[in-house]
Parts: sequence; structure tokens; C-alpha cells
Amino acid sequence: MSKSFTLGALARISGVLALCAAWSGQAAAETIASVYTSAAAKDCRTIGKPDGDSSTQTCPGKDGLILLVNEGDLRQTVSVGRSISAAAKEPAAQTWFGPFNSAGPTVEWRMADGKPFAIIQRWLIADNDDQGKKGPKDKPMLVVTRLPPGAVCHVAYVDAAATNANELARQAADEAARSFACGKDKVKVMGPRGRVIDLALPQP
Repeated sequence: MSKSFTLGALARISGVLALCAAWSGQAAAETIASVYTSAAAKDCRTIGKPDGDSSTQTCPGKDGLILLVNEGDLRQTVSVGRSISAAAKEPAAQTWFGPFNSAGPTVEWRMADGKPFAIIQRWLIADNDDQGKKGPKDKPMLVVTRLPPGAVCHVAYVDAAATNANELARQAADEAARSFACGKDKVKVMGPRGRVIDLALPQP
């Protein structure tokens, strides 16, 4: 092997390593943060005329995205899109929990360099096996949902009773949401598998 070839090869290898280091530096420099919006009824717009216990509302989101909240038979779905029709076609718009449920009014948007890639929302799932004076007691759960580009669907569930529930939900959003394949990957359970997780997931 000639000296000139060796030096040339080393130069090319050094260039590749420098490029990889630059890419790594860019990835490490990614800024991830949370911002919050409201999905409370007063801050949203009703679409059409409510029919009995059914209603549809849109709520403002981030970066041109909107939330689409559907309610029927005391159950809700929450989807996201750049328009009502787009959000209505997403898998999240067809993802119902079996027991009565409702989504909370605060929406946490996980943002990477100012662009949203996931939302985290607190849900209440009714437990028919745990009855109180006013009916089934609600169990709290955090739901992580991935956002466009790509399909909108649930990525992870976290029992909100866990001491570090918020951190677990953010971890799931940051590490799994963008690579999650809707319709192929299974929803992840982060942290302890409490009663609310069994209520939310389909029974075998």
C-alpha cells in the first residue's frame, strides 16, 4: 500500500467521521419543550348541532394543527390534523375506550425545535367494578398521541396515579412517537400497569 493511498484513505475517513460528528451534534442540539393549549368547551368551537349526547368540537392547537373532539354515548375521541376532514380520517378519530370516558381540558404539546410531534392528555376512564355514591369511579390515565407528518394515533398509556407519570409520558413521546407505526406497533404501557390500563386496553 502506497503512502499517498494511505494518506488519501485517512483523509476520506476523517471527512466521514467529521460529517457524522456534525450530524450527532445537530441531533444533540435538538431542543424539546412543552407548550400547552386548552380543550375546554369554552375555548373550542362546536361543529354542527349537538344531537342528544353526541357533539363535535374543534380546538386550536399549535403550528396550524387543530384538535377534533368527538363525543357520543359518554365516550370521547381526540384526533389532530390541519383541517377537520383530515383529523376525522386519522386512526385516533376511531380509537374508543370501552368504558365511559372523557379527555381532560389541558393539552400538552411536545415540540422539537418549535415543531409539535406529540400531544399528552389526561383522560378519565370509568371503572364499573369500583362504584361510588354517584356511580362508577373514574381512573386517570395519560395518553400520548403522535402527530403529523404520518398518521395520528395513540402511542402510549401511563397510569396517572404513578408518581412520575408526567415524566414517563414525556419519555414515551420523545423516544417513541415520531418512529411509531400506527396500525403496526402496539401501544406502549409506560410504568406500572394499574387498573386504568386494563380498562383502556382491549381484553384478550
